[in-house]
Amino acid sequence: AGGAEDWGSRAWLTWQPSYRSALVMAEQPPPKRSRHAAGGAEDWESFRSSHTQGRFTDWLQLQAGEVWDAVVSHPFTDQLADGTVDHDAMRRYLIQDHRFVDAFVVLLSSAVSKMRCLGDRIPGCQFLAVVTGKENTYFERSFEALGVVPLDRASLPEEEVTTSFIRLMRASAASGELPRMLAVLVVAEWSYSSWGERVLPRAKPSLPFWCREWIDLHSGTAFAGVVEYLRSLLDKEGPSLSPSARSSCCEAFLEAVHLEKAFFDMALGVALAK
Repeated sequence: AGGAEDWGSRAWLTWQPSYRSALVMAEQPPPKRSRHAAGGAEDWESFRSSHTQGRFTDWLQLQAGEVWDAVVSHPFTDQLADGTVDHDAMRRYLIQDHRFVDAFVVLLSSAVSKMRCLGDRIPGCQFLAVVTGKENTYFERSFEALGVVPLDRASLPEEEVTTSFIRLMRASAASGELPRMLAVLVVAEWSYSSWGERVLPRAKPSLPFWCREWIDLHSGTAFAGVVEYLRSLLDKEGPSLSPSARSSCCEAFLEAVHLEKAFFDMALGVALAK
């Protein structure tokens, strides 16, 4: 669908059989939220006992509850798919988003360095090449199309949510804790894949490229492979964590989810303030 082939020509699905089979498993519906879990009160051991097929990342998502849903169904993503997003909102969103690309690269490369084997590292390196290559090119072309000059990118004040995101990414990288790094990465990619897949069916090819390509970059089978790769790594790490390490991982996950929602809210604030 859309730009799926741009993500390494499906390398995510072909180079590593274990992630390919895991992707099939990921297509199964996640555990339903119980009233207990929806409030974030169910601990990992209780979840594991009541959801024999449940994954550690499923548990983390359940802890986020309605905030996760608010990210995936945010009006900003609907406006992207409809082509009705305010140009000022899109400019602000892209400028602020591009501000933490460097911190994201530091986080991803730090996670790669802490992974357990070459087989785990290779997809991370491939994804790193995409973030610093084709995705970064999208930003540059979009800035030009939307009339964002270098002075705008340099002079626009950094939003509080942007600063918080950068701080979270750099602190997670500096922690040296692979589960904490993966938690932030999983939120970034899984939440975007979730909203991308949701809006993709109604996103018309005639949309401005800075809307359509952003949706394409975050949907399709190949990007689902990126998400599954990151989730699978965290699923391997999570169950064996000590209670304190698990708490640290969960805190990073929840902070990242709240920041994703705040970031979309920030972008729409430009249009709503007019």
